[in-house]
Amino acid sequence: MTAASSGLRRWSVLGGLKRLRPAMRLLVLTQLAFNVGFYMVLPYLAAHLVDDLGLAGGVVGLVLGLRTFSQQGLFVVGGTLADRFGAKPVILAGCALRVLGFVLLGAAGSLTGVIAGALLTGFAAALFSPAVESSLAREAGERRHEGGPTRAEVFAMFAVSGQVGSVVGPLLGTLLLLADFRLACLVAAAAFVVIGLAHVRWLPRRPAPHAGEPVLAGWAEVLRNRRFLAFAAGYSGYLLCYNQLYLALPVELGRATGEQTALGWLFALASVMVIVGQLPVTRWARQRAAGTAIVLGFGLMALAFLLVATAVLLPTPPGVFALWSAVGFVVLLTAAEMITQPIAQDLVPRLAGERRLGAHFGVLSSAGGLAVLVGSTATGALLDPAVAPPAVAWFALAAVPLASAVVIGLLARRGALTPQPA
Repeated sequence: MTAASSGLRRWSVLGGLKRLRPAMRLLVLTQLAFNVGFYMVLPYLAAHLVDDLGLAGGVVGLVLGLRTFSQQGLFVVGGTLADRFGAKPVILAGCALRVLGFVLLGAAGSLTGVIAGALLTGFAAALFSPAVESSLAREAGERRHEGGPTRAEVFAMFAVSGQVGSVVGPLLGTLLLLADFRLACLVAAAAFVVIGLAHVRWLPRRPAPHAGEPVLAGWAEVLRNRRFLAFAAGYSGYLLCYNQLYLALPVELGRATGEQTALGWLFALASVMVIVGQLPVTRWARQRAAGTAIVLGFGLMALAFLLVATAVLLPTPPGVFALWSAVGFVVLLTAAEMITQPIAQDLVPRLAGERRLGAHFGVLSSAGGLAVLVGSTATGALLDPAVAPPAVAWFALAAVPLASAVVIGLLARRGALTPQPA
């Protein structure tokens, strides 16, 4: 076997999974299963609320906003509970709530039922996601001393699994919707029953790292960790930038082409980039200092926004060439995600001193959720042509990753970040 073929197998997804402990493999594949179940239903929720239930657009926006807040905004709760009671019971509780939430969404014929279902599906993720991430970080940290994959490699596989799920889920949802929305919800609920049973059977129940301690003690410890809080504040711009695939990108497609039919193809392009390139990109990024890699990722995000801002100021080319700005935006933003996310997730346990990983991962996600809540509201207003010229929003968005890069760069320069991921 040549060195090239050996390296290729080492950095293939299947090759990487074979190197993991059974518990780590389960946690990585959990992300795939979570996303299959999630994307089977949620992309079609808005259409169901409008077409089937006849809800007004403002009410639909409220429901979707409540679901997002109950997820991202409450990650810190799930992470803290994982530290206090252990990852396994928190993951199982999240699976149970997701099952109940999907059943409610499918059966609800009133706004009250829809809101209850949306809140449950969101809070379910707030429980199991930080529990899975902190458990995976702990398992990978122990395994690397035995010659196993590094945390960054494991989180790269985690990202690939999630992307595969985000591709497969909508395809299954489309098929199920040929019957009706209720069937899609019930199948998604059944999927989470299976996920929960798999964790009952195969996920070890490890002692909670902070059992017996007050729940709020985790929050107090995180709040005393100033370098982590500074990192979380700087990194919060990442989630705001990435969410522009759902908010700003459709606006740019409408401006350039008059329609949004290419949106699905662009999302597919992003998924293919991650599935094919995430592992080698992570290997490349790990050869740089952690701060350098993350700053580079934020630089690519800023370049993505500046590219579209430039396109807005130029004449729109004819035909398919009008898509150049949207394609460039997706490629640059996805490349930035591929560089930044696994390295940042690898840094969290280091900045946490290997303590209270659930609370630290939860705070990191909640900080990003708050940035999305505030930043997307402002972005949505700036994207309105009646409020500001089209390029203004894109220039303003470019300032976000630049500010994040400055914060991360200063932390790295002062030695607050681990200089080289392990």
